[in-house]
Amino acid sequence: MKWFLALVLTFAGIGVAEAQTADQSVGTAGLASPGANLSLMNLFLQADVVVQITMGILLLASVWVWAIIIEKSITLGRVNKEANVFEDGFWSGGSLDDLYDREGADPTNPMAAVFGAAMSEWRRTVRIAGTDIGHTAVRERVDRAMNVTTMREMDRLERYMIFLASVGSTAPFVGLFGTVWGIMHSFSAIAAMHNTDLAVVAPGIAEALFATAIGLVAAIPAVLAFNKISNDLARFASRLEGFASEFSAILSRQTEEKA
Repeated sequence: MKWFLALVLTFAGIGVAEAQTADQSVGTAGLASPGANLSLMNLFLQADVVVQITMGILLLASVWVWAIIIEKSITLGRVNKEANVFEDGFWSGGSLDDLYDREGADPTNPMAAVFGAAMSEWRRTVRIAGTDIGHTAVRERVDRAMNVTTMREMDRLERYMIFLASVGSTAPFVGLFGTVWGIMHSFSAIAAMHNTDLAVVAPGIAEALFATAIGLVAAIPAVLAFNKISNDLARFASRLEGFASEFSAILSRQTEEKA
């Protein structure tokens, strides 16, 4: 009986020694130890430096994406509200000259800027002695002024949209690069240890796949927000173009009455 207990204790000691040796080999190879805490922070800290840089870039891109989403949502809500207020004043039947002096001369929203550009061009034309204000060239100058202003205002509203599109299309591939690099690093380290135990392989694979997960976290909101914001911008651009067409018709009618 004593010899049996001695044999069990001997094998137990050998097993513990092998486990300690495996843990030391894993640590030397730069992999997470078997049974290590696989929290998100530990996955980041234990990853290869190239994978860490990749994940850091993706995290910064994700933060910037959400900043753009919030800024665009607030801006579009504000300009639509201001456009509603301006249109109420425009269609209230008051004097266009008074509206220009009040809002068009120093516009604070895109629709007021379009109105101000048209009125400014129309006023300059009226002041020119001997000019036929009902002439086609005059209407063309007014329309051109409104079109240029509309494009300028839309360019300002569309700022940073290219970043959302770029993140949405490239972030998954950047994350995949980090995953491929991490798996290559894990496999070479595993080959050096001559140990294919799942407890040794799994932590390194998890670290690598974490990069792809972060890439998707950055890309999915960017794609959804780009589609939503692009649609809202297109609708607002159509709204400005519709207002410009209506205002051009009003000016044309007034110039024909004065001619």
